[in-house]
Parts: sequence; structure tokens; C-alpha cells
Amino acid sequence: MAKSGKSTASSSRLKLWLIRGVKFGAVAAIGALIAVVIAVVVAMQSLPDYGSLKSSPNGQMIRVHAADGSVIVSLGPSFGRWMPYSQIPDVMIDAMVSTEDKRFYHHPGIDPVGMARAAWFAIENRGTGRRMQGASTITQQLTRNIFLNNSYTFGRKAREIILAMALERKFSKQQILELYLNKVYFGGGAYGIDAASRKFFGHSAATLNLPEAAIIAGLVKAPSSYSPTADAEAAIGRAGVVLDLMRENDKISASEQAAADIGAVKLAPEPRQNSVRYFTDWALPQLDVLIDEPNEPLDVYTTIDLGMQRAATTAIQANVPRGAQGALVSLDRDGAVRAMVGGLDYVSSNYNRATTATRQPGSAWKLFVYMAALEGGYTPDTGVTDEPVDINGWKPRNSSGRFSGDIDIRTAFAYSINTVAAKLGVEVGFATIADMARRFGITTPINTHPSMVLGTSDVRLIDMTRAFASVARKGVAVTPYGITKVTTADGRLLYQHEDDTSRVLVAPWVAAGMTDLMQTAVSTGTGKAAQIGRPVAGKTGTTSSNKDGWFMGFSSGITTGVWMGRDDARAIPVLQGGRAPARAFADYMKVAVAKRPIEPFDTDVTLPEWQLEPDEEAYYGAADNGGMMVDENGLPIETGRRQRAIEDDPDLSGESDHEAPARIDQQWIDNVLGRDRQRAPQRGAPE
Repeated sequence: MAKSGKSTASSSRLKLWLIRGVKFGAVAAIGALIAVVIAVVVAMQSLPDYGSLKSSPNGQMIRVHAADGSVIVSLGPSFGRWMPYSQIPDVMIDAMVSTEDKRFYHHPGIDPVGMARAAWFAIENRGTGRRMQGASTITQQLTRNIFLNNSYTFGRKAREIILAMALERKFSKQQILELYLNKVYFGGGAYGIDAASRKFFGHSAATLNLPEAAIIAGLVKAPSSYSPTADAEAAIGRAGVVLDLMRENDKISASEQAAADIGAVKLAPEPRQNSVRYFTDWALPQLDVLIDEPNEPLDVYTTIDLGMQRAATTAIQANVPRGAQGALVSLDRDGAVRAMVGGLDYVSSNYNRATTATRQPGSAWKLFVYMAALEGGYTPDTGVTDEPVDINGWKPRNSSGRFSGDIDIRTAFAYSINTVAAKLGVEVGFATIADMARRFGITTPINTHPSMVLGTSDVRLIDMTRAFASVARKGVAVTPYGITKVTTADGRLLYQHEDDTSRVLVAPWVAAGMTDLMQTAVSTGTGKAAQIGRPVAGKTGTTSSNKDGWFMGFSSGITTGVWMGRDDARAIPVLQGGRAPARAFADYMKVAVAKRPIEPFDTDVTLPEWQLEPDEEAYYGAADNGGMMVDENGLPIETGRRQRAIEDDPDLSGESDHEAPARIDQQWIDNVLGRDRQRAPQRGAPE
């Protein structure tokens, strides 16, 4: 009996403690529930409104299009157009819910079943380092994406649960799905289903079909692993799992699953990114002054022609001397940039030598010298004398070391005769030449020392190309531009380029006379290597000590400038404007104008004087800024250095590789140009 009494007492105490435990647990549960409710209510009050949640905090997406409309590069986080719930295809919603949260429509923001399953998984895999899986609902994922981060801590998970339930209380299921589908990350920089659809399939998410929706829904689990552009096989396999889940949840029928051919989905090609990035780096900063739209994703339509860009890159890479760099800018007649190469390779050097670098232009600068002379009353036929010149101790000489006597302006320009350029500078005024250069778009400082006529002021390639393009446009100002229009992702127009033809820089007859001179320079003068089988007008440029080589010219509405040299400005003995730059110009222009009609210039070419013996640059590739070299400040360099350089490298004289030129009379010139006509000999000419 005693034992029985003790047993009964022990059992009573146990029941008492159990009752107390249950009561305590109930009180604790009620307290926790109250605390959770209070936390949810407080969180609801602190949540932003729906409009604020829609605005993206991740930056602005910009898609850049080439002239043909194709996408050449996407910059920034890739956000597409915001897709309202009513416009999202049902297959996309069903695929996402089936894959990420099949009880989405029935839970309050957290899924107790999923959490229990995840807890059991954690118990089974304790000590292995594997995390809980399958616990996060779509609402929790959205909460994490908008408000939190991916750190795996108990505190972060607790906040995620509270915020998820607050979201469910404040917004509808449709609103939560709309937010989620427009903000979740799908890899490749694409946030939201529209950005993913445009990136991977090349079209809006509004037209997604079942296989495409399955591919996109499968990306959320591991965007980098299942990206169709990175691993198409993995993406197809994961999309198959999504279709199985949709069938399991009765979102599609067996026949629909069988008909969904994932392997037949066409992926959008990845845009090429190398030399074209020189162009986009130059063009896109201009958006700051063209539009005022800091948030919406943008489509930027540009002038770049991908075929011409490839030809430009090939031409530069094929012709640049060893150890040198090269750049090219090509403008259409209205200033549209059709090709831009800022260096041999963007990946190894993104420094844009076409728009940023400043270098001496050599005799390419004579464009402004002769335009000032033409505007001042000279004509291509005006007689001048090639003779020794002394301007306050500065004595320019020609590369040949000879003087040709009485010639005309056309001849002097065609063969880049330095003494005549110097005399013209004195005649029209060095300040007048500087003003002409500024008028035509030269933005860098210009010195007015006498040697400036030989191109001793630093310039940018794009500015020089602009100047030549304005001549090609018959004296009307050309402003290089790269952006034709800007729209939002849904097509709203923000900016449209308009051509301005109101600014006339010189009279048409001045531009025509300048074109006459430059066509002669290519036909028979220093720029012969730039010939392409159709009318070309242009000018070479080579600086002292062969540090820079230039060719600038135009044909059939396209104006192209080429520069070559070393970034450290060291001399390159084989570099002259009439060699590699002119050849690169020709290689590129043959492609650039191939589909354009041949356009004769307004003025017929009048050939140089029959008796002129051209300077060395025309035949041997010597520098076209005179036998007397000048340094960066326009001061003379002793001629002994040139002679020692020739002694060290006989190729520089040209005599080892070329025969002496034939006599330059009218019959020779007519033969070169294929002309069949008779002309009376000029006065004093031998019969």
C-alpha cells in the first residue's frame, strides 16, 4: 500500500508538471503569436507603397543598337519593360509558381509544410554543411531581394519571415507575383522576366511560349549554372524539370508537355564586344545632355555600321607598323559615325586614340593653310614659286632638298611642298589659319608660330576628320554624332537626332577648290596609296622624326581619318602618311563605299604642272613636312640627324627599293590617269 501511495503521488506530480508545461507552452505560444502579429503590423506600417516598390534600386539598363537595329551591347543591370500582371503570359506564371512555390496561393507568406520539410532535411544532413532547402516561398524570396540580403543567419531569416507575412497582408497575391516576376534575377545581368526574355530570346516577355517560360523559370534556382547562353544543355535539362512540375501540378496537360520542344527554342545571339566599345564609350556619355531619364531602361539607337566597323578594325590591324597603335574615324556626309577604332584591341587597352589622344597632324594640317589661301583670293591655278624661304630665321625645306621654281597652288598642295605652305602662311597670316582651323572644329590649342603651317599643333583625330567632312559637304559644318534616337523599353521616344545644315563655314567655291587640290594629291601626289578605283580626295601627314602618320580623305559621301603612331611618341622610321595610313584608308574605304554609287566631285581635276619633279614623299615615303625637321615646338632639328638615320637604315631613302622616277611630263600624267587626249605644250616646255 505504501508503494502504491508513493506511485500515485509521483503520478500526480508528473501530471501537475505536464499541465503546467502545457499551460506555459500555451502562454508562450500565445505570447509569441502576439509578438509576431505586432511585428507584422509594425512591419506593414513601415513598408513602402506599391509604386515605390516597383522602382528599381539596381541601376539603369541601356541596350545599344547598331544602325541596322541589332543589339551590340547591353550595359548596367539588365531590366526590361515592367510587365503588369495582366500582360504576363499564364504559362510564365504557372511555370514560376509550380517551380518555386506550388502552395503560393494558399499560404500567408510562409509555408509551414515547406518549413517542416526543410527542418527535417536539416536534421538528416546535420554536420554535412548542407543548408535547408525548399523553405523559402515566392514572397520570402521577394522580401529577400528587395529588403534584405543573402546572408544565412537566424536573425536575417526571422526578419525575412516577418516581412513576408507583412507583404502578404498589405498586397494581393497578384501584386506580389507582379513584383517578383519583374525583380527576380535570371542571370546575365537580367532582372525580371522581360529583361530575361529579351536577353535570351530577343523579344518581349509578353509573347513567351511554354518552352521559353520553362527555361526562364528554371533559371531562378541557379542562374549561372542554367543560363542558356552559358550552358544550353543544362538549361534544357532544367526546363524539362520545370515542365514535369507543371504537369504534376495540373498546369499543363500531357499532350502540352509532349508538344513543348525545348530544344527548338532559338536563342538570341550574344553581341560582339571589342572595337565597337570604343564607339559606345564615346557615344553613351552624351545621353546626360540629350535626355533626362535616370530610371527607366533605355534603347539607344546609334549610327555605327557593324560591317564598316569590322572593315575598319581589320584595316587598322593589318597595316599598323610593329610596335605602333592605330585609330580610325569614319563619318557619313551628315556626321553620322559609321566606324570608330580607338586602338588595336579594346580588351588590352580601352584608351580611345580616335577621340582622346592629341598628336601633331603634320602636313594634313595644310588643309587649313590652303583653305585660308583660297578664301583669301587664291585659286588652284594661282602661280607660286617654290624657292628658299627665311621667316625670322626659320628656313623650311622640301623633303627632296630641291626647289621647283614657278608652279601653281594645285601642284604645291599635291606634292606637299613646304616652302609654299610657309609663304602662304606669311601671306594670309598665321592667326587667320588658326581661325580657319577653329572654324572647322579643331578644339585643341593652336600655336601661331611660323612652323604651325607644317602641323605642329596637337589635334584629335575626330576633329580632323570632322574638318575634312565639312569640306566634302561643300563647306557646310559637320558635327560628328553617334546617337540617332533614344526610347524607353516600351517604345516611348525620348530623343531624335536632327541634322543641322544651317552653318556654312566657307563658300562652296572654296570647298570645291580645296576638293580639287585634295583629289590631285591622291591622283598623282603624296596620297597615291589611297586610291580605290573611284574619285578620292585626301591629304597625307607625317610629323618630324616620323612620330605620327596620317591620312585624311573622302569618297562617295564617306569621310575617313586614319592615324598611326606610338603611345609614347617615339619615332617609327617606316611610318609616313603616304604609306601605312593611306593603305589602311584604302583597305577600309573599298569596303565602306562598295555599295554606294560612284560620285564624281563637283570640280574636274586639273593636273599639276607638267615639268614638276615631285618631292620624295610621293615616291619614296619620306616625311612630308620638309627636309628640315621640326620638334614638338616647331623649332628646327639639325639635318645631320636625318642623314645619320638614312645611313643607319638605307630603306629610308627609298633608293634601295625603287628605281628613279620617270620624267614627269603631261604624257606621263595622262598615262597614269588613263586619259586619252592631246594638249598643247605650255610655254617654255620642250616639244
